Amino acid sequence: MGESNHVVCTACGAINRLASGHDAHAAKCGKCAAVLFSGEPAEVTASQFDRQIAKSDIPVLVDVWAPWCGPCRVMGPQFAAAAVQAEPAMRFIKLNSDAAPELSTRLSIRSIPTMLMFQNGKEIGRVSGAMSSTDILKWAASVHR
Repeated sequence: MGESNHVVCTACGAINRLASGHDAHAAKCGKCAAVLFSGEPAEVTASQFDRQIAKSDIPVLVDVWAPWCGPCRVMGPQFAAAAVQAEPAMRFIKLNSDAAPELSTRLSIRSIPTMLMFQNGKEIGRVSGAMSSTDILKWAASVHR
């Protein structure tokens, strides 16, 4: 992290500035007082997704999934375990493709689960298929150098 980073609150969408040298694990939203990094991936809507991608200075890792998808249900706890290890250096969010079909189409999602990595508003990596938390972290590190 540089001198400061902008991080979008997953609870209210407010943009928060996190100064380097401060404990990001203890950081709370200046608007709603929610913890900014809970170690749990946040389920987001299409509009929340766009705000997270466009306004966050840290990398955003997205798990595109659906409730009926067996591999997605298997990967869910693995994605959550990876979030515990990688936050606050990276934001972890989940997007239900059934709840946001237009966004899934715009993102060209062809299969689920699919993980997308965004940095500075741009997609920098994509992978499909269920993965372990170790493999998720290895893939994320290889994409975000």
